[in-house]
Amino acid sequence: MRIAIGSDHAGFHLKQHLIAHLTAAGYEVIDCGTDSDASCDYPDFIRPTAEMVPAGQADVAIVLGGSGNGEAIVANKVHGIRCAVCWNEESGRLAKQHNNANCIAIGERMVTLELGAQIVDAWLGATFEGGRHQRRIDKIEPAV
Repeated sequence: MRIAIGSDHAGFHLKQHLIAHLTAAGYEVIDCGTDSDASCDYPDFIRPTAEMVPAGQADVAIVLGGSGNGEAIVANKVHGIRCAVCWNEESGRLAKQHNNANCIAIGERMVTLELGAQIVDAWLGATFEGGRHQRRIDKIEPAV
C-alpha cells in the first residue's frame, strides 16, 4: 500500500514520526512535505498530498497540521477524496468503517505522537462496512 503524507509546519513532527512508524510496518510512504517546522501555508502541501489518491499515485493519504481542520477542508476540495478529521482510535476506525475515508487529517496539537500512530493504525486496519454506509456515500458522491 502506498500512503501519501503531507503536513504544514504545525504537523511536521507528527509527520516525521508517522513516516518512521509506517515504513517500519512495511508501507510505502510518499513524503509530500513540508520539510521543517518553519512557518508555511498548509494548502501548499495538503492539496498535492490529497491529489495523489485520485491520480492513482497513492492508495490513501494522511494530512497533518495543528488541528487537522484546515487540512481536512483543503483535502475535501479534491474530487474523489473523503477526508475525516480523527482525534482518537475510534474516530480513525469509524472513518474507514462508515465513511470509507481515503484520507484522514490529524492535528499534532491535539494528540501525542503515539496516539497519532494508533489512530493511523486503527484507520488502516479497519474495513469499510458497505451496506447502509455505501448508500450514504452515494448521496455525497452521486454517479455522473
